[in-house]
Amino acid sequence: MPLSEHEQRMLEQMERALYAEDPKFATALEGSGLRTYTRRRVYQAVAGFLVGIALLMAGMVAKQVWLSVVGFLVMLGCAVLAVTGWRKAPKPGEQPAGGPQPRDQGRQRRSMMDRIEQRWQRRRDEQQGQ
Repeated sequence: MPLSEHEQRMLEQMERALYAEDPKFATALEGSGLRTYTRRRVYQAVAGFLVGIALLMAGMVAKQVWLSVVGFLVMLGCAVLAVTGWRKAPKPGEQPAGGPQPRDQGRQRRSMMDRIEQRWQRRRDEQQGQ
């Protein structure tokens, strides 16, 4: 359930007050842990990909098809993890989702369903006012 305009304003005021009171604590809560987690996940996926290559080559040398298949599957899975982790990682200087955002960016990030819901609410309000 999305927040009402009043609730969103209250939340923004609380965030600004937190930044004013204790900027170090607010920065710690900002989401740098998410960036570290996604970066670590990408590094693990790259390491797993290299292990997959080693398994694939070992299977080819030992003429064990099953080992080569396992190596390929490990490579494929790790490649998917690395790409999805890389896409989700916030860019340096970018605010992670849920952090304080300028008002215009919040409007741009609104989902299509939120916009449709707002239009529907406006139409209903206009019909009731007539």
